[in-house]
Amino acid sequence: MATGLPEIVELLGEPRFNWSDPVPWTELEREFGVGLPADFRAIVDAYGSVLVNGQLYLIHPAGHLLHSLGDTIRRDLELWRDEDMVEYLPSAVGSAPGELMPVATATTGEAVFLRVPDDAASPWRVVVQEFDSPAWTLYELTFGEWLLAYLRGRDVTLCVRDRAPDGPSYTFLP
Repeated sequence: MATGLPEIVELLGEPRFNWSDPVPWTELEREFGVGLPADFRAIVDAYGSVLVNGQLYLIHPAGHLLHSLGDTIRRDLELWRDEDMVEYLPSAVGSAPGELMPVATATTGEAVFLRVPDDAASPWRVVVQEFDSPAWTLYELTFGEWLLAYLRGRDVTLCVRDRAPDGPSYTFLP
């Protein structure tokens, strides 16, 4: 089980998606030339395409017409490669070492990226960009650690306190 997933389940509630077929991940990773981190995959496999706390969109690669992680990544890579957008991030977007892979967005305008490690022994890290400003923050956390901090109401650029007054929750995306 991925680091942090039991704690995430405890806070967010029992997952109901529980995907086990690796094919959508294999196809996605083949297309982009990089294997996504195990904790990110495990969380998204558990919950599927959901809106967390009415704010954070997590999308599964086995999505349907409206929600597909592959489509989301392709669209976001195109957006963030535009010359008017590159100044808003600490490095280029893409799947090469040191680049940022867009993996989630928020209704409040933030974009969540996973920083591709410089080498196989280094962990993936999270970068959150505030879309309405040139500000970004690198978190020395894995995705699971970052999501857990978010669910616990810690300031990880996305603020949950006003979004989940009754505690963390999720809803399936249509």
